[in-house]
Amino acid sequence: MKYILSSIYDFVNTLIFIIMSNFESTFLKHRALLREHFMLNENAEYEGKLDKMIEHLKGKKKVLFLTTSTRWSGDKQKPKSTVLAEHIAEEVGKNVELIDVGALTIHCCEGNVSKNEGNNCGVKESALKDKEKNPTGNHRCWASFNNKDDELWKISKSLFEAESIVFFVSVRWGQTNSVYQKLIERLTWLENRHSTLNEDNIIKDKETGIVSIGQNWNGENVLDTQKQVLGFFGFKVPDVLSFNWQYLTDPKDESQSSYKKAPSAFEEAFDVKLK
Repeated sequence: MKYILSSIYDFVNTLIFIIMSNFESTFLKHRALLREHFMLNENAEYEGKLDKMIEHLKGKKKVLFLTTSTRWSGDKQKPKSTVLAEHIAEEVGKNVELIDVGALTIHCCEGNVSKNEGNNCGVKESALKDKEKNPTGNHRCWASFNNKDDELWKISKSLFEAESIVFFVSVRWGQTNSVYQKLIERLTWLENRHSTLNEDNIIKDKETGIVSIGQNWNGENVLDTQKQVLGFFGFKVPDVLSFNWQYLTDPKDESQSSYKKAPSAFEEAFDVKLK
């Protein structure tokens, strides 16, 4: 009797093992098919967004792309967001100017918006006194005024000439990268001019957007927040000029394999080759 029970026990275990093995195999196959299906749909979605952006920008006289993600100067690889910016610029045509913000000397914001005596950001006295750097007279920033080597004027000069401006950013630790953050702080005088100083909104007819690229955390929230910030600045912010791409949705997945797979997924999503 003991032998019979033992044999039944072994048989049941073997049967369960076979069933579970088959189930796992079937499940993995279906999961792979589902992942492939959703990846295909997602790639089509991103290609659609890209096509709409390109067609929209082709009708503009001048477009400004501002890339903010960084690599070591000796690294031959370019950030994903920069590669995408270059790809879009090539598709749009000769009316696009691309500026690598990280390559410029841009000093930190001096915080004149919150001094003890009040908000002193962008007042007329802070105007950059150089006709070459500030032909419109609208560049009014104390950090530019106080630091002769500051190169923010290279951005503002082109910004005032452009109809459309698109920021390309990487998402790092759930926020925009430090180069973008420094830039947006340094451009506060654009917003302050009309919100606090009660002067004209000199960028009301310009449209802008932001393209954010990240690995696994908070990209959509970053995008929504920065679109709101750009709206506060006084830009028009049409949806066609903004989108977020993020490889994973699990912020705890920091595996080496996921980082190695992300570049090919990016290439497939946008039909581009990383350099």
